[in-house]
Amino acid sequence: MKNNITMKDIADKLGVSSVTVSKALNDKEGVSDSLKLKIKKVAGEMGYRFNSAAKSIKEGLSYNIGVMIPERFTGLNDSFYLRVYQQIAVHLDHYGYFGILNILSSEDEEELNFPRLYSENRVDGIIILGQVSKKYIETVENMELPKLFLDFYDEHAEIDSIVTDNFYGAYELTNYLIHCGHRDIAYVGNIYSTSSIQDRFLGYYKSLLEHGLVFEDRMLLSDRDERGKFIEIELPEKMPTAFVCNCDQVAYNLCERLNDHGYRVPEDCSVVGFDNDIYATLTSPPLTTMEVDIEQMARTAVKSIMEKVSNPNRRNGRVMVQGKIIFRDSVRKLDSAK
Repeated sequence: MKNNITMKDIADKLGVSSVTVSKALNDKEGVSDSLKLKIKKVAGEMGYRFNSAAKSIKEGLSYNIGVMIPERFTGLNDSFYLRVYQQIAVHLDHYGYFGILNILSSEDEEELNFPRLYSENRVDGIIILGQVSKKYIETVENMELPKLFLDFYDEHAEIDSIVTDNFYGAYELTNYLIHCGHRDIAYVGNIYSTSSIQDRFLGYYKSLLEHGLVFEDRMLLSDRDERGKFIEIELPEKMPTAFVCNCDQVAYNLCERLNDHGYRVPEDCSVVGFDNDIYATLTSPPLTTMEVDIEQMARTAVKSIMEKVSNPNRRNGRVMVQGKIIFRDSVRKLDSAK
């Protein structure tokens, strides 16, 4: 690979002039926003090194994007959001930007404090990764810079969001269980905790309705308290034949709980998860789950925030990223299956 990539190399690759490349890389007028983004992306992929420090002084930009994750999603066992952040950092590099990770402490969230990244003007935009409280969303709305919600949304906030298709994903998982003969299916998750958990519950519920199955209160099991901390899952007296869990970590916790009570997976109870993270393979047997396309979510989020940096008035609304079922060994086909 050539060590010193020039603007002419980029121009030749894209079939445009060196002047066009120069204008795009320096955010000058005369090049459309879409072409600017394309040129910056290709430049990063080819290994062109942006002189961010010099450009920052000249243009008043930091060439940093903040990625803020609430503290409760960053424990030793929480790998999902860190994997998303890693992908965001990779894609930001294609645009000559750095991703700065900022952990939002529980104290700052409760006291509605602005993140230091924002108050010290160290970023050109911010991605909030993981649901924050309703009150803190109002704090985010007051930040005067491009911003984006990732993996959650709020209907009352006029802030764009990128989410996996939680509703359809859980709907498909529940359909699969029903097609395997299950008729008594529980949902595990605190539906008041996050928009993702709630949407996954609604997808599960829609599947029950479409198949003429009655939902009972005993089939909704809580997995965490109002602060998002995991709690011991209470098993119902009358056990269902299958469980839809809002994420793989909860499915792992449920399987441990079932084993402690003498139930075998999938012989006695089938279990499905959501995310396809490390817990899906740590669980014994490995989980059937809905895989979240982390790379696509990160790529979409970075493209969106870059468009906002170039044009702060741009709105993309709520963007859904599709997932797919990963079939493993945690589901048993019952004799009643057609």
